[in-house]
Amino acid sequence: MIPYNRTIWKDHVVDGQGVVIQQGTMQSASNFNNLEEGVFGNDAVGAVLAQQVRQHQRTLSDLEGETGQTTLTNSLEYPFSNSSKTVSLTKARDTLNYRVDVELVSAVGTVGDVEVYDKQLNGFKIRHTGSATSVTVKYYVQGGMYQ
Repeated sequence: MIPYNRTIWKDHVVDGQGVVIQQGTMQSASNFNNLEEGVFGNDAVGAVLAQQVRQHQRTLSDLEGETGQTTLTNSLEYPFSNSSKTVSLTKARDTLNYRVDVELVSAVGTVGDVEVYDKQLNGFKIRHTGSATSVTVKYYVQGGMYQ
């Protein structure tokens, strides 16, 4: 980008007899176009910076996460499990491109795998594949915004 060349404007001053005390800056196309180019250039830079700010806001929103805890219960004998549970998100996502990380808090029995499936914009389902009668998990949801 070409730096703006500032014009120092001076008033045209004459005394009471019409004698020029100070020559004023010429009101010419060259001077006015210089001003217009400076305004146009700054407007373009402002638009680019505003777009970058919006993109950073979207990126930060996508990093904003949600946590929760739920208990999965199972009343069937291994290898069967009816531990499936639906988890509602407090903030709906814009896309299904979000990540759910799960941390085991406690379990009564063998947990097997903890699976997150059937993701929707406002929630997901979670289950375990083992024979445990009770499994408490903490979940972390991140992403799915503005992608």
